[in-house]
Amino acid sequence: MTEQSQVSLNEVVRRYEGPSAVQALGPVNLEIRRGEFFSIVGPSGCGKSTLLDVASGLVRPTSGSVHFEGGELRGKVPDGIGVVFQEDSSMPWLNVRQNVAFGLRTSGLPKKEVADRVDQAVSFMGLAQFAGHYPAQLSGGMRQRVCIARTLVLRPRLILLDEPFGALDQQTRLLMGDELLRLWRETGATVLLITHALDEAAMLSDRVGVMSARPGRFIDMVETEWPRDRDSRVISDPKFGALTARLWSSLREESLKTMGRAA
Repeated sequence: MTEQSQVSLNEVVRRYEGPSAVQALGPVNLEIRRGEFFSIVGPSGCGKSTLLDVASGLVRPTSGSVHFEGGELRGKVPDGIGVVFQEDSSMPWLNVRQNVAFGLRTSGLPKKEVADRVDQAVSFMGLAQFAGHYPAQLSGGMRQRVCIARTLVLRPRLILLDEPFGALDQQTRLLMGDELLRLWRETGATVLLITHALDEAAMLSDRVGVMSARPGRFIDMVETEWPRDRDSRVISDPKFGALTARLWSSLREESLKTMGRAA
């Protein structure tokens, strides 16, 4: 693990045992730089979400090791890592403010600090005027903002996102992408994003890792070379089309393998 790395996966393999034993992932070697926006794309079932689970500490690798800020992860999510999943995980019986505060309920922080953190996260995600609303009263994009705000109050140094905008329409995805880039810049956190959308990966990322069909491993690493202050307007840049074309060129054969396996 280099001095600039925040996350390091070394020869990581993940197998699921049982009657239908399968190797879902690896071997994978990966270093994510401190403050980087790193995205992963790959065919369905290639182990992207498994990689995120391993990188967060939620799941231990079958072999190999995972390090976060120099310490090895051993099946527990450490302080400093926040995870946002694809599914809407907002709790329908709690309003926006209560949802955002939920992750701090056992933090032991003084009530005033909890209130200040919640206010800051709600305001940062543009939800202040909806703080008393319940999830059923919000759009899909706003509910996902609630989930991101609930992670933000924990002040993570590494934010892991598993297809957070998968259920949203294309226009909303672009706008949420802008919000995510603003969050990344203003918090200084490192971001690891799992996505099926090549355009989303090309727009948001400093680097994109392309994974093979199962068992997933990295077959290409693409540096986008976008400026840090980018937003969704980069999709009109001629380089954007070249980036998505390269990602698809790397991914096409792997996707066909997956389809052939399914057939």
